[in-house]
Amino acid sequence: MSLTRKLLRLGNSVEAVEAAKRAIHLSDSILRLCLTVSHLNRAMYFACDNVLWAGKTGLISKLDQHKWSQRSFKYYLFALILNLTRDVYELHLLVEREARHRAAKSPPSHDPGPALMAPDLSSPSSPAAAASAALPYLSTWLHGQLHLLAAVLYNNPPLLLDLVKNSCDIFIPLDRLAIYPTGTGFVGACGLASSLLSILTIVHPWLKLKP
Repeated sequence: MSLTRKLLRLGNSVEAVEAAKRAIHLSDSILRLCLTVSHLNRAMYFACDNVLWAGKTGLISKLDQHKWSQRSFKYYLFALILNLTRDVYELHLLVEREARHRAAKSPPSHDPGPALMAPDLSSPSSPAAAASAALPYLSTWLHGQLHLLAAVLYNNPPLLLDLVKNSCDIFIPLDRLAIYPTGTGFVGACGLASSLLSILTIVHPWLKLKP
């Protein structure tokens, strides 16, 4: 069954190259770079995977399967890092857009009140007192940023699913390459979660992040 699954993936390298050709025409330079290089790394990952399949079937004799396996996971890891970079970049853009939208909707306030005003740290006081005065302001700011981030992710399910899926996937090559060993149980759970999310995007195509 494993070899049959590998055989069905022979066309994935071609699909990844075609996806890279489409991504290279994107107008956003950061998205263009991340997606193009990510798809090319996926193509190399699948190519190495196909070489491993050929070695297991006997088509390529005396193949160093460990070396090719490590090589494939390096390409896989780099592709996932780029995918996560793309997710964080899109999340940053959406958070900025939502912040501008909220600022435009809220009426200007001439007296923000003592609770929301930044403390005057230039007045002579001890460092401990200055830090204590800054804590309420910092806490309010962090609460607002977390609330904004949660609202953006809630209103953009494709981005949320892609972010969670890539976060789960990245532990697989990190473990296989011994960069961050987490154990087979944790890696299996991450793989299962990623597979379920992939199935969800197949059942509901609108949940797939585009482009």
